[in-house]
Amino acid sequence: MIQKRIYVAGHRGMVGSAICRILASRDDVELVVRSHAELDLTSQQAVRDFFAEEKIDQVYLAAAKVGGIHANNTYPAEFIYQNLMIESNIIHFAHKANIQKLLFLGSSCIYPKHASQPMQESSLLTGTLESTNEPYAIAKIAGIKLCESYNRQYGRDYRSVMPTNLYGINDNFHPENSHVIPALMRRFHEAKEAGDSEVVVWGTGNPMREFLYVDDMAAASVHVMELERKIYQDNTQPMLSHINVGTGVDCTIREMAETMAQVTGFEGRIVFDAEKPDGTPRKLMDVSRLEKLGWKYRYSLHKGLELTYKWYLANIDTFRG
Repeated sequence: MIQKRIYVAGHRGMVGSAICRILASRDDVELVVRSHAELDLTSQQAVRDFFAEEKIDQVYLAAAKVGGIHANNTYPAEFIYQNLMIESNIIHFAHKANIQKLLFLGSSCIYPKHASQPMQESSLLTGTLESTNEPYAIAKIAGIKLCESYNRQYGRDYRSVMPTNLYGINDNFHPENSHVIPALMRRFHEAKEAGDSEVVVWGTGNPMREFLYVDDMAAASVHVMELERKIYQDNTQPMLSHINVGTGVDCTIREMAETMAQVTGFEGRIVFDAEKPDGTPRKLMDVSRLEKLGWKYRYSLHKGLELTYKWYLANIDTFRG
């Protein structure tokens, strides 16, 4: 059996590791991965040499600098610079190495702050971005346009998927620099362990959010990558080629926090700090394009949180300090 050599950039991250779990189970795939210490993706020379030497067949570009509102507000320069460099180097030198297939993973934050809900792919570049993560969003938009530009000019088959808010195994549980679900999971767990009477949640609790379990995201990524080229092209446009990935179902932050309390066993009060920023009022993805292409999510929010919390408890020693 001929094996495809598939490079997953960002294999230690939440999404990259989930993609690796799927691909590692296949007999026709030889996984290629590199740690940051082995390959600095912001270095042109390092990425050029890697692709020149490794004879890669396909690339999943899941490497990125990511974080929540606090991290995006605190480190905007790092968020735009590092993400632009990573995607520019990988996409350009994949092309230079004559790699025909690549999948770029973006983010739902590419859409305007006040985009019509649910957000369709056609909403891209139609309005002002959310200010708290604009640098990150600009970088992700650039990644989509890089893929589309190499497709137009060189006939490459570089595709893009835009996930909604992701969570799950291998998430970042840093108390300040993480996204809302891992941050709250840690906060609720520690409050339960300490016997605290309340947990404080940032914002009013009113914003609507859609959440997708990371194993679903990985399955969708592989599904889109493996679509026949004609099917992908028939369901997209040359300069509007990205595909939303989500559940198509959202809930308030308040409802999510209440579900989190159930999953973690916290029985105290949930207090909302309205002095803290809410971010975008609502973020719901229109996933009709992806469903038409034959994919739909499997894990409910409650089930996904249960699986994540089980993993969190098994790995809790790595989060202390």
